[in-house]
Amino acid sequence: DIIKYIEDNNLHATKSNSGLYYVIDNEGTGAKPTSSSHVTVAYKGYFLNGTVFDQSNANGISFGLNQVIAGWTEGITYFKEGGEGILIVPYNLGYGANGRGSIPGGAVLVFDIKLISVN
Repeated sequence: DIIKYIEDNNLHATKSNSGLYYVIDNEGTGAKPTSSSHVTVAYKGYFLNGTVFDQSNANGISFGLNQVIAGWTEGITYFKEGGEGILIVPYNLGYGANGRGSIPGGAVLVFDIKLISVN
């Protein structure tokens, strides 16, 4: 499903060892976070069919990278402050086989992200 999505959307995605796919549209020029950094990120999260399930405002939200899904803990570290791109998160790095809230089990999640700051 992920490969088809990448091909259908003509994305140049990189696959990490964990199975996370990411697209760096703009690497950014500021500080680079680690997997335990506290960051502010603006994002839009949607399913492969384009249905949006969550979205921040332009100011983003702040959180510790050790407090979010594994796909974010890893994926955000590929960017520097000001960086923008896409994370394509397989279910095992997202909400797993059981899902959570409005996110069904086994769902692949796509996030448009902008790393506003490393706090």
